[in-house]
Amino acid sequence: MFGSKAAPTETPQIISDALERGEIILIDVREPGEYASERIHGAMLFPLSTFDAAALPDPTGKALVFHCGSGKRSQTAYERAVKAGVSVRSHMQGGIGAWKAQGLPTVTVDPASGVLRDPR
Repeated sequence: MFGSKAAPTETPQIISDALERGEIILIDVREPGEYASERIHGAMLFPLSTFDAAALPDPTGKALVFHCGSGKRSQTAYERAVKAGVSVRSHMQGGIGAWKAQGLPTVTVDPASGVLRDPR
């Protein structure tokens, strides 16, 4: 957005640590097919294509953080949520691509068997 301030970003490792400590609710704004094939354990799906800031969960003692595939859609979700008056901590720098590049685990589904693989 022209003239809008960039959303604060945090690294995948910072987000992973915050998830582990139970400090955040991680919101995945990718599409359902992307989420179904690979996701971060514990992330909740709120696709940007149908994004409604009013439908976000009440964080009650936690902070909301957005993520997507690369950081572009999560930046947009952050801007929309803030504009709607929702308090958001940040969005994840580089998205799930950066998460995987740092060697952090994802939940996947084996396409041949349909079996969920969670390496945690």
